[in-house]
Amino acid sequence: MKLDDFDFDLPEGLIATRPARPRSSARLLVSDGGRLSDRHVRDLPQILRPGDLLVLNDTRVIPARLAGQRHRRTPQGEAVAKVEVTLLEPRPDGCWRALAKPLRKLKPGEAIRFSDRLWATVTQILEGELELRLETSGDSIEDELARTGAMPLPPYIAALRAPDAQDRTDYQTVWAKRSGAVAAPTASLHFDQQVLDALHQRGVEFVHVTLHVGAGTFLPVKVRDVTTHKMHAEWGEVTAQAAATINAARAAGRRVIPVGTTALRLIESAADETGHVREFSGVTEIFIYPGYRFRVTDALMTNFHLPKSTLLMLVSALLGQDRVRDAYRHAVDSGYRFFSYGDASLLIP
Repeated sequence: MKLDDFDFDLPEGLIATRPARPRSSARLLVSDGGRLSDRHVRDLPQILRPGDLLVLNDTRVIPARLAGQRHRRTPQGEAVAKVEVTLLEPRPDGCWRALAKPLRKLKPGEAIRFSDRLWATVTQILEGELELRLETSGDSIEDELARTGAMPLPPYIAALRAPDAQDRTDYQTVWAKRSGAVAAPTASLHFDQQVLDALHQRGVEFVHVTLHVGAGTFLPVKVRDVTTHKMHAEWGEVTAQAAATINAARAAGRRVIPVGTTALRLIESAADETGHVREFSGVTEIFIYPGYRFRVTDALMTNFHLPKSTLLMLVSALLGQDRVRDAYRHAVDSGYRFFSYGDASLLIP
């Protein structure tokens, strides 16, 4: 299975730099058994069935992009350098993996000050990144990040524009609860309270799980044979109550539909070979590509993904490569908006 099997041509003008407003006005391409129809997210209450269970990721994106200054004593006096840091993931010891620009201006033991109340000490320099310990004189690190940081927009958006105050709302789901992600579960960004209320009235049920999306979700696949790709690790949790809710839906013959690839990867990680979902808390490195046998997932709502990405491989595993090619060709020809702030698809095998 070759990487080029998951390539397609995408005009740059279809990359969305802002979300649809209101959220639920985003377009929705439905592929149901290979039949394509053009809808909108607001139509979900007419598309889904009573009893369907939507699995929602309740992770909360932290403002992980920080602008600071490094101060260094030299024989000529104090040397000041501007440094931009993007937090990647927390370590068990309380430190953070991070990216820094320019990395070459930093040494272990040096401090980077982001504000009067937030700074970091570099603990070690790694290959292409660093590890640092955040410290604050304020109430909490989370509060100071909220005051000081900017949303870590995906690289394909950040290359086109800088993050701003509007992204603090736009790049966060309406049900975000548990802080720890440095990227949003983007399919969930299309939901507003009006759609949630209409789905509830329709008889659609919801269950929340947590997967803290890491920057690894944007890493390119660099191997020609995709089966040899090593997947990045992310922390997730399925509570005992959430597992019971999913298992009850399956036992009753109701569809389990993750909203987003993050929720899908987590519940598939938590399921045994019979499809029984267990309580789960830990790291998942599950890599789903064509040939994978889905244990829990009956359908998926997701955005349109990058060429040659692991996420495109995942949707190809669910829907079939030919049907995904047809859907993406239709999306491009019809002017659907792509990637994190783009439109959505509902994929029903």
